[in-house]
Amino acid sequence: MKGSEAMGTGGRPPKYKSVKTMQKKIDEYFKLCEGEVLKEDGKIVRNKSGYPIMINRKPPTITGLALHLGFTSRADLLYYQNEKQEFLDTITRAKSRVEEYAEGRLYDKEGSSGAQFNLRNNFKHWDADKKQEENKTEGITIVNNIPRE
Repeated sequence: MKGSEAMGTGGRPPKYKSVKTMQKKIDEYFKLCEGEVLKEDGKIVRNKSGYPIMINRKPPTITGLALHLGFTSRADLLYYQNEKQEFLDTITRAKSRVEEYAEGRLYDKEGSSGAQFNLRNNFKHWDADKKQEENKTEGITIVNNIPRE
C-alpha cells in the first residue's frame, strides 16, 4: 500500500499536523548525522592536523531521514511530499540538504562513486543531465564541404 504511513490507514491521523513539528524532527536528524566530538578525560581529542575527531558521524540519506521522521520507507516520505502541499517546501529543503552532502562527496576520492550513484538514483535531475548529454552526441553530423583550391 503505497503511502499508507503518510495518509494514515484505518482512521489513523497523519504523521504530522504542522510544518514546525516536522522541521524540528528534520533538524534533529541532521544534527545526529553530524556526530559528536571525541573527548578523553573531558578534553577534546584532535587529529594530527588539529581538527577535533568526530565519532558516530553518518551520512545523511533520504531513507535515514524518512525513518527518523517515523515513516516506514522513503517512498512514504516522498508520497507525503507530493500529497501534503503544506509540507512540500519543508521536505524538499531537507532532501536538498541530503543532495548537497552527496554533491560534496563528488570531490572526495573515497566517496565519489557512491555519491554519483546516489545522485543519479535519488535525484531525478542528475540522471536527466546525463541523458541530455548522451542525446547531444548521438545526432552530430560532420559536414566537410569546404572548397579545396
